Amino acid sequence: MLHKPGVTEGLAQRVVATRWDDIPAQVRHQAKRSLMNFFAVSLAGCRSSPIEIALRSLAGFSGGRQVTVVGRRERIDALSAAFLNAASANVDDFCDTHVRTVIHPTAPVAAALLAFAEWRQASGPDLLLALVLGNEVEARIGLAISPSHYARGWHITSTCGVFGAAAGSGRLAALSERQMVWALGAAATQSAGLCECLGTPAKSISVGNAARNGLWSALLAEQGFEGPPEPLAGVQGFYHALAETPDLSHVSDGWGEKWEIMATSYKPYPCGFVIHPVLDCVLDWRADHPTADVRRVVVRGHPLLAVRTDRPNISTGREAQVSVQHAVAAALVTGQAGLEQFTDACVRDPNVQALRSKVAVERDESFSTIAAAVEITTADGKVHTLKQAAARGSDANPLSDKDLEGKLRTAAAGWDPHYDATPLIDAIWTLDRNADVGKLTSLAVPR
Repeated sequence: MLHKPGVTEGLAQRVVATRWDDIPAQVRHQAKRSLMNFFAVSLAGCRSSPIEIALRSLAGFSGGRQVTVVGRRERIDALSAAFLNAASANVDDFCDTHVRTVIHPTAPVAAALLAFAEWRQASGPDLLLALVLGNEVEARIGLAISPSHYARGWHITSTCGVFGAAAGSGRLAALSERQMVWALGAAATQSAGLCECLGTPAKSISVGNAARNGLWSALLAEQGFEGPPEPLAGVQGFYHALAETPDLSHVSDGWGEKWEIMATSYKPYPCGFVIHPVLDCVLDWRADHPTADVRRVVVRGHPLLAVRTDRPNISTGREAQVSVQHAVAAALVTGQAGLEQFTDACVRDPNVQALRSKVAVERDESFSTIAAAVEITTADGKVHTLKQAAARGSDANPLSDKDLEGKLRTAAAGWDPHYDATPLIDAIWTLDRNADVGKLTSLAVPR
């Protein structure tokens, strides 16, 4: 039976001891890129039906108007804002990805930190440091049990994201090592999220809760709310309760030698990241063959592609986000793979429906999760063979800073074509020179 005392304590010590000066310049810049992407995807999702419903529900229990909800004039208490902004970032499946674990790292951490920073003063360097550390904690905890944890059906963004939100919020709250262990303990007992919910709005509940509960865990610890000394590797701790045999070297070995935030992939398409290399192939081919009559498509990729997205029979836009058949069909019919291609209307399009049935998926363990091959057979009998070794937006083929700015501007224009995103973009790039970032989120609100 697993019992490794000192694992959580060692992790807490590293979080508390790390300083802004310990963070290399390229890591600081990557944190800004992650925030840019966070605001883009939050703006894209902030007015979707699931967020409207969640806001109405939470507002009835909120007596506070402390914190901004991204993209909206409503204000709400800090914990509810953390929930809503994380859920908004995740609802369209447009958020970033840590490829080795499949964690969407920024949504649960940034939402918690921005709520804290608006409610209680924080500087730009402190916010960026907390984001890097929160990202590091959730990724390391997840790496210790990847890929088995996700394969068992746990939504790893949520189950590990709550630790990242707790660690990052605890860093902003200047917790002691002992308090940080308590915060991670409170997070551990609130860790939850199921992959069965993918393709439905319920997916984003656990992501929102990861931000909310991580922030709350840090605030509880700050007030002296105690927890177990070894919540991660204790006899009945997080890893044992989930029936995992972790590689605990991932949790703290090599801390500071490299930073997991540098392995972040930013999505150009609002769907499961394993679909992205497929879309790269299909969109490039469609641009050169706009009138081709497609009779059959065979997609070959990492087994996770089939496990998560082999879903030919779907009925909603949310389900479309995790259907490779729909993504391929919509891209071939419209020549695009934006938010409009993952809506209920596009799912019901007769041309898209007809083409979905012609898409087959094959598993090939020789492919990485960011690679794929596609064979398109046209009416003239020709077979077009396409390959993508590293999906656009992956850490091996990254989006540029300008690409991320464009993603934010496009998302904002979707709900207010008159909104000027320039002040928000400028504020993110200069965050490390800002003594008080409490008004950052308000720059993402229409005037």
